[in-house]
Amino acid sequence: MAQAKRSAVRRNYPSADTLGRPEGGWRLSLYRIMFEADCEAGRRFDQAVFVVILASLAVVMADSVEFLAQRYGRVFTYLEWTFTIIFTVEYVLRLLCVRNPWRYALSFYGVVDLLAFLPSYAALLLPNLTFLIGIRVLRLLRIFRVFKLRVFADEYAMLGRALRASARKTMVFLSVVLLIVLVMGTVMYVVEGPENGFTSIPTSVYWAISTIATVGFGDITPHTPLGRFVASVMMLLGWGILAVPTGIFTMEMTLAETARRRGQMRTCQVCMTPGQDQDANYCKHCGARMEGAQAG
Repeated sequence: MAQAKRSAVRRNYPSADTLGRPEGGWRLSLYRIMFEADCEAGRRFDQAVFVVILASLAVVMADSVEFLAQRYGRVFTYLEWTFTIIFTVEYVLRLLCVRNPWRYALSFYGVVDLLAFLPSYAALLLPNLTFLIGIRVLRLLRIFRVFKLRVFADEYAMLGRALRASARKTMVFLSVVLLIVLVMGTVMYVVEGPENGFTSIPTSVYWAISTIATVGFGDITPHTPLGRFVASVMMLLGWGILAVPTGIFTMEMTLAETARRRGQMRTCQVCMTPGQDQDANYCKHCGARMEGAQAG
């Protein structure tokens, strides 16, 4: 039971205790294949479903291309319904092989699995909802179960801590940028005017944002010498602005990594010197034997 629980958690599903692991029979065999990754059949099942997911997404994307839809539209329709039936059968089997089907149905991945085929039926009943088929992209979240990306959980947590720690500084920075684009957009509206494409202050602010971000779509361009000078200043300012959030986030990442390493280090129980390496046998300060050190 403990091994099955670890396997279920590792595959991002609710634990076996939550779902209700069957005690035996065909339901237990099916449960092992669909919810546990420790057996060869379970790994092959995950890989096969992942291939079907990618194929279904490829069909949806290809069907959005006009000349492909006109030429292979009927083929795409057949494939789409084939994938829909496969996902429907998979979802029903998942509900059948657990003792608490409602807990699975209401879990995050249960809802994702439901959304994998529900939009197709909704589009059949209500043609105006055809766009909902794109929700199937959520099934790509299952890639984390196939490739075992949970080994990077510590890095994800460190990234999240760095983002939270830098949130206040980033908001202050963005408020300054917002002030700059508002002022410069207003200036360009006065300098260039509607005759040069700057028809309103919001349009001029849009130009200022695309310019300071060094994107420069070119749909609105200054024509007067003064306007070009202001645009040049905005471009140069944009290069400097891009470096600010990068520096803030890099500093927080460094602090988070330092804190993580310190948390992994030990403290000498004799001289109470912190910062001892995790695998150290003796204290680097007083030479005393570390608690839990290997013999020899």
